[in-house]
Amino acid sequence: MRNMWWVVVVVVAVAVLATYLTWTAQRVDRLHDRSAAAARSLDAHLLRRAAAAAVLAEDRQAPELYAAARIALDAGPDEREAAENDLTRQLRSVPLLPEDPRDDAVIAASRRLGLARQVHNDLAREAHAARRRRLVRILLLTRRHDRPRFFDIDDPTVVPSRVAAPVSPAPVAAPPPAAGVTG
Repeated sequence: MRNMWWVVVVVVAVAVLATYLTWTAQRVDRLHDRSAAAARSLDAHLLRRAAAAAVLAEDRQAPELYAAARIALDAGPDEREAAENDLTRQLRSVPLLPEDPRDDAVIAASRRLGLARQVHNDLAREAHAARRRRLVRILLLTRRHDRPRFFDIDDPTVVPSRVAAPVSPAPVAAPPPAAGVTG
């Protein structure tokens, strides 16, 4: 009977270890899948902002902005960060008014891009942290996944231009009361 307890303890220990290893492998897979989904979302937001900037450049007759938008749209993965930084600099040089629908589209796309970049970099950081764990490296749990890349660009948020508030005319003084009228 005493030998039976050892068998039970060993079986329980193996079951706990197997559960932990399975949980760790699934976590690594989920982190890499989420990081890849965030990269696809970031790419879509980059394309939306570049397309909105191209439309704005055509409307405003701004050839530098149009060229930067086209380069950002056509950039390959290795050239993407530099092209997006150039587009951000060009967008900051253009006055944007939130009342104009084309300007508002660029402002909104830039804000969404900032959020998408933050989410992507956070998930890439978490995936890198999971990859650095000793057990993950020993068991080669990341061999099926590419290493997630960070996307390092300037803050893409574009601030709308401030419009000077209309100056109200000086208050008009009421005309003096007519003679003989008392109030």
